[in-house]
Amino acid sequence: MKHKLLLLLSLCVFAFNLFAKETPPAPNPPVFVNDYANALQPEEKAALEQKLFDYFKQTSTQIVIVIEQSLEGDDAFGYSQKLAQNWGIGEKDKKNGLLIYVALAERKMRIQVGYGLEGAMTDAISKRIIDGILKPNFKQQAYFNGLNEATDAITKTLAGEGFTNDRKGKSEGTPWGLIAVIVIVFLATIFRGGKGGRRGGGGGGIAEALLWGTLASGGFSGRGSSGSGGDSGFGGFGGGSFGGGGAGGDW
Repeated sequence: MKHKLLLLLSLCVFAFNLFAKETPPAPNPPVFVNDYANALQPEEKAALEQKLFDYFKQTSTQIVIVIEQSLEGDDAFGYSQKLAQNWGIGEKDKKNGLLIYVALAERKMRIQVGYGLEGAMTDAISKRIIDGILKPNFKQQAYFNGLNEATDAITKTLAGEGFTNDRKGKSEGTPWGLIAVIVIVFLATIFRGGKGGRRGGGGGGIAEALLWGTLASGGFSGRGSSGSGGDSGFGGFGGGSFGGGGAGGDW
């Protein structure tokens, strides 16, 4: 009887693995913001990428965002845990990785916390960020605002500053790079209109060149929307590990 139960359990595990959603390979070149569903605008993705890269340079902690279209029938907890573990987010010795996972079709999200961050980034705090920041923003399809505010709350929590859910409708930080891009796009529109709508006209071409120059170099310190950059110093994920800490939810 015992052998039959073990055989049945093995078959169940095999069947589960057979139909489980496969995780994508770790990004190459490595990036912190991985938007497989195109939920973010290029300038939004670039602003988040730059912020998370700067935080990594200051602390060595790797906060990674993954947005996918669907879980394809898989479980949000199990899949995001497997994704974080397979990619090895965080450094091996510090285990200081954190994953924010979003599945648009199922409206599911999950924060997976590496072993080394669990003392500061508790399950309760993760749940408060899910319910108090990500959920209300995602309901309005304001994905950038939600992720921007959530990552601000996470970095403040890890810095020991605590997290209070008094949002008052404002982002925790001011994305100056994004504001600069919006201004340049606005100028490009004016210049193009002044040329009678001609594509590639003088003023519009200059403004567009400034826009892409900002995205590719100056405004975001050499890390465009692809996340690749000359002196980034981010060589990839370091083999961090996860034990299931964090929280999940839907919207």
